[in-house]
Amino acid sequence: MDYFSLKGKIALVTGATHGIGFEMASALSKAGAKVVFNDRDAEALDRGLKAYENAGIKAHGYLCDVTDETAVTELVKKIEDEVGVVDILVNNAGIIKRIPMTEMSAEEFRQVVDINLTGAFIMAKAVLPSMLKKGGGKIINICSMMSELGRETVSGYAASKGGLKMLTKNIASEYGGANIQCNGIGPGYIATAQTAPLREKQPDGKPHPFDSFIISKTPAGRWGEPGDLAGPVVFLASSASDFINGHILYVDGGILAYIGKQP
Repeated sequence: MDYFSLKGKIALVTGATHGIGFEMASALSKAGAKVVFNDRDAEALDRGLKAYENAGIKAHGYLCDVTDETAVTELVKKIEDEVGVVDILVNNAGIIKRIPMTEMSAEEFRQVVDINLTGAFIMAKAVLPSMLKKGGGKIINICSMMSELGRETVSGYAASKGGLKMLTKNIASEYGGANIQCNGIGPGYIATAQTAPLREKQPDGKPHPFDSFIISKTPAGRWGEPGDLAGPVVFLASSASDFINGHILYVDGGILAYIGKQP
């Protein structure tokens, strides 16, 4: 038995047009799954479709905002009609707003929570009925180290990811008896296009201060790569994890285990 095979499975990865979402969806495809993804922006969706095509992956892309419950319900029905029942849901869509709490408006806070947390609830709610009818499924929520830690300027993000951690545990508790496993992945600091400015050399040739800070806090001594999430997402999507439920797998190079060097 190939415990990690996803042959015949259909995987929906939200917001997977680029970055870690694209890498995780690509990994699921290489393991045998049919990949479906969405984005709320038409141009981003087109770029994503081209990226998958260039990677030799036949992916199905749909325009949909995960915070719109009516649109999500219609999306899942369309996927079921055109591709098949979703076996694997990866709630990857998310945003971050780095704003000091005293300067952050309630509207900005709600927007972060709405996409990162409420969107995951809406997506899971939409796929669960068919998973229940089919007799099982996998839901993987992309949490964060900020599901456990706080730091300056990310109050909305940390609140939403902490909530997503508990939503993960509750879905596992509520539907574990129906052979549905809901787990999370908590990425550490990953080297993506979005974090590139934080890793650029300074004019004097020295590393960016934040780059040095992250490396000093990471026992692995480096930033993570998007590919570091490939194995974990395939594991949690496959039968290899059938008795793992309500768990958050932190892929952080050891940051959460490390108190740091003595000054």
